[in-house]
Order: sequence, then C-alpha cells, then structure tokens
Amino acid sequence: MKTTIKSVIFTLMGILIFSTTSKAQTVSTFEALSLLQDSYWNGSDMPMGTTFTDGNAIFPNFYDTAWGGYWATGWAYSNMQDTITEGFLNMFSAITGSGYYSNNYSVGTQGSVIKLTGNALGKVAAGFYITNGTYAALSMKNGDMVGKKFGGTSGGDPDWFKLKIQAYYNGSLKNDSVDFYLADYRFSQNSQDYIVDTWQWVDISTLGNADSLIFTLSSSDNGSFGMNTPAYFFIDNFTTLNSEVNISELSDDELSVSIYPNPVTDFMQIDINEPLKQNTTIEIFNSVGQLVLSEKIEISNKTFSVSDLKHGLYHVVVNDGSRVTVKNLMKY
Repeated sequence: MKTTIKSVIFTLMGILIFSTTSKAQTVSTFEALSLLQDSYWNGSDMPMGTTFTDGNAIFPNFYDTAWGGYWATGWAYSNMQDTITEGFLNMFSAITGSGYYSNNYSVGTQGSVIKLTGNALGKVAAGFYITNGTYAALSMKNGDMVGKKFGGTSGGDPDWFKLKIQAYYNGSLKNDSVDFYLADYRFSQNSQDYIVDTWQWVDISTLGNADSLIFTLSSSDNGSFGMNTPAYFFIDNFTTLNSEVNISELSDDELSVSIYPNPVTDFMQIDINEPLKQNTTIEIFNSVGQLVLSEKIEISNKTFSVSDLKHGLYHVVVNDGSRVTVKNLMKY
C-alpha cells in the first residue's frame, strides 16, 4: 500500500514532535572513558568477559587468559597515536593517530557486537565514523610475514578488505546489511585503489530498527588458518537516532533524490534524478522540529549553504506536490 504525502509528512512531524521531549540522537564519543595519554584498554583487568558502555550502546569485550593472556573478541578503546610502527604489537593504534576530532576511539575485531540500550533499544542507529588501524593499513600497504601487499607486485591484483554490518531485531538477524570497504584494489585504474586512512562516515540507518549490531570482516587475502589481513577496525562517534521509524523508508513512491556529502560541514549538494516539477520545494527541520531552511528548487542540481546550522541531526524534506522524500542529514 502506497503512503500518501499527507501521511508521510504527518509521520515526520510526529517524529519531530517526539524529539522535543526526548533527545533525538545520542553519540558514543568514548571521550568519557578514562585513559592515560597514548594508551589503551583491552579488558585485561576484567578477563573472560566484560562490557563497557558509552552513550546508548554497550560494547562487549572478551580477554582470554589462556596462553599468557590475549584480547580475543569484542571491543577495546584507545587513544594510541602510533601511525608508523608495523606489526601486531601496534594493534591498538588508529592510522589517523587520533579519534575523529577527538582523543579516544574504539577498536573492533571479527564478530564484534554492539548492543543498543536506553532510548536507542529497538530503534534506528544512524552510523559511525570508521578507519583502519596502523597494523592492518601497513600490512595491506607493504605486506608482512602473514598478509600480502595489496595489489601484488604489479599493483593489479584485485584485493579488498571489507566490513559487513548487520542488525538483530527481536532476536532475529535481519536480511539487510551495509558493506564498507576498508581497502579496495579492484578498480581497472590502479590510481583509484585505496586503503582507508582517514575517518569516514558509515550510514547504517537503512538497517532500520535494531536491538544489536554485528560486525563481520572479510578479505581477498586468505590462507590455511583463515583471513591473513589483520582483523581490526576502528570507530568513533557511534550515533543512535533514538527513533523507532526509519524515515527514509516511509514512502514506496518517493522522489529520486541524492544529498551529499553526508555528514556535511559547510555546503550540501542536492540532486533530483528525474524531471523537475515547477513546484518542487526543500525544507530542512532540526532535531526539535523547527524549520531552519525552506526554498523552492528551480534546477535539478543545487548547492545549499548549511555552514550556519548547528551540529546535529536534521531531516530534509523534498516535495514536488505529488511525492515526498525524507532524508536524514548529519551536520558537523
């Protein structure tokens, strides 16, 4: 059954009204987690299973005491700054040398799970920033005793390193997933090959309502004992929307609209990817339901300045008189 424009806008306004009495988003920045400068926590003081909580998210950790102790699964957190030293002894340093405009960040490994809690439980997670660790980035760049140099000797090998994010809801694993390539050498032009070495936003709002998230790593470089690429990834500013509705999926008859970059800092580009109607408008609402921008769109590709908007979550509504598209926009 198709959703009418009236019902879409009504549902949107319900979300915005709800936001006036409940915080619209919560960000796990990891800055409140106590660390000495240039150090990390891996659970060695609480072995064989513990958790830490930040924002509306619980991060399980399992430190195995066998064979002299080893951080086995789950999450650690760190503010290590070493972007040069190769090898597994430097597994807790982000290749960026810091968090996303911050000190602390979190370190995930194969099969890590985030459990949503508080106002976020059973609701939508917006996303997070991600980057590689120094260990994995330099292993892929140069090769090491286990992992190959991505691209091989010629640079033409189609290597890749990928993170898959999936959601559990009401005890069941949902079919949808979000894939993010931490490295990709599959391009026909070698100049396009890359290993992620900056903080990049991953939008996971398309996964919809969730109780928990699971993170799975895979690589083109595998051996007899599994993946050769170091199985670590680094996140910061894990953001929950605290809303039960994924507003990007309210209508099955919506305009084809692209909005980028997202998150945005100063300028937002909007592309309407179909014939433009004369009465098309754009409206941007902040997280407490206030209209902060309203304009008529007269060309299919237009740039808007959002530099004066405060940091936070916004809802972008594009309406051509017969159809409506609603997008989430993060402003940093």
